[in-house]
Amino acid sequence: MKKILPIFSYIFHPLFTPIQACFLYFLFHNADYNIKQITSFFWQVSIVTILIPMALYYLLRFTGKIDSIMIADLEQRKIPLVFQSFLIILLLRKGIPLEYYPELHFFFLGALFSTLFALGLLYIKFKASLHMLAISALTVFVFGLNIHLQMGSVYLVPFLLLMNGFVASSRLVMQAHTPNEIIIGVLLGSIPQIAFLFLWL
Repeated sequence: MKKILPIFSYIFHPLFTPIQACFLYFLFHNADYNIKQITSFFWQVSIVTILIPMALYYLLRFTGKIDSIMIADLEQRKIPLVFQSFLIILLLRKGIPLEYYPELHFFFLGALFSTLFALGLLYIKFKASLHMLAISALTVFVFGLNIHLQMGSVYLVPFLLLMNGFVASSRLVMQAHTPNEIIIGVLLGSIPQIAFLFLWL
């Protein structure tokens, strides 16, 4: 299991959570959008949330500002989180307007608050688990979609809860986080999403 568990840290890396949320959103909203709209949307979100951050990662890696894609060091996390906050704001303002994608808009708004809280904790020398922040936010979002759209997808939320456990175990096995950092990550990811659920359910 010690060799298998780290795989979950890569599958559910925070970089991939936005596109995973979008995939699940369109999976249950596929009748509301045509394939051209969905394809264009995915390209836009992929560029902003995956390709640009990856380009930043290689730039920071090349200049010696970070030493790993997992970014374990507290100081090394500050620049990526600030950059990520600006990218989310860009998406909220230009790519995911409230009137067209209300559920996704509030998901990314919650993600912005989670990111800012995680950034703030770095200044008091506390490193929350960004992996747990991301997957717990995704889990609450999918739970909200189930209720909002009355999807009756009884297996998806339990599956994501199981993945929360695997990701948490992965981070502990890799000695990337302490149990407290895991718990705070879950709280940072889930609480903003729960708060915004009341605005779109």
